[in-house]
Amino acid sequence: MPVTTSAYASDALPGETLDAVVIGGGAAGLNGALMLARSRRSVVVIDSGTPRNAPAEAMHGFIVLDGTPPSEILKRGREQVRQYGGRVVFGQVASAEHAAPSTEGDLRFTVTLADGQSVTARRVLVATGLRDVLPDVPGLAEHWGHSVVHCPYCHGWEMRDEPIGILATGPASVHHALLFRQLTDDLVYFTRGTELDDDTRARFAARHIRIVDTPVQEVINSEDGGIAGVRMADGTFVARRVLAVATQMRARTDGLDGLKLPMEDLPGDMGRRFASGLAGTTEVPGVWVAGNATDLTAQVGASAAAGALAGSHINALLATADTDAALAAAQGEITTA
Repeated sequence: MPVTTSAYASDALPGETLDAVVIGGGAAGLNGALMLARSRRSVVVIDSGTPRNAPAEAMHGFIVLDGTPPSEILKRGREQVRQYGGRVVFGQVASAEHAAPSTEGDLRFTVTLADGQSVTARRVLVATGLRDVLPDVPGLAEHWGHSVVHCPYCHGWEMRDEPIGILATGPASVHHALLFRQLTDDLVYFTRGTELDDDTRARFAARHIRIVDTPVQEVINSEDGGIAGVRMADGTFVARRVLAVATQMRARTDGLDGLKLPMEDLPGDMGRRFASGLAGTTEVPGVWVAGNATDLTAQVGASAAAGALAGSHINALLATADTDAALAAAQGEITTA
């Protein structure tokens, strides 16, 4: 669900080459930009205004900020980045690619937005987040982030003691069910054609998790705008107030093909992410990734921490590059003197 950004001023893209451009304005991107800006690096954040947790009423599981609306966290983050001289620009990235270096051995990247504006930077931090792919069940998507949830740590406490249903999507849903069983005694597991072996069925029975093998037909709305339950293919109705889904998680890659970043699939068809190493480094020199774009299960706190680590690493390598350039210039002056 897009977030309205009209209430927030968008900074102008600078004409000069920047130290870094951050693609993605969530927790990882803003915290990476904060570290860079506080190190007096010129940095701009390109924010598409479509954060993953936009439908949620509050963010949970992050000490001090627990219960804070996601929009408020982003608002504060933008203000803090700007406080140190960073810029935040709202827009969609149309392309990102290598640019001709100004000096031999230097790195340059050009990021172009959908409106035709572009910016050049020496380094890139990709923090685009991910998309949750929901199963194709009629009536499900409209409740995403409210009565349809994915994370027991993000939403579980608020859903405690409710009648919860697990809509199975694959092997990961088995563990998903055990986590949500901690939150309610009334749990139903809808297999949706996925296989459950005898051992798993016995384990579910021991925890009083009811298994329904009949195919799911649709999600039924309640009069209060939430979920009333699930209609099965045989016409029966199973009352549920909450549905939990282990979504397929896919890193957002729009406009980034030109960077040629390596990607990898997670086991069990859980999703696809950007491959990364220590501090978010990638096989592409000058490009880092952080947050859900590479760590698909990271919550807000972990994503922010990853962004901070990537930002500090970018600054450290820029400091080395600046020193190397200064030394080469000084030696050149001595040689020509």
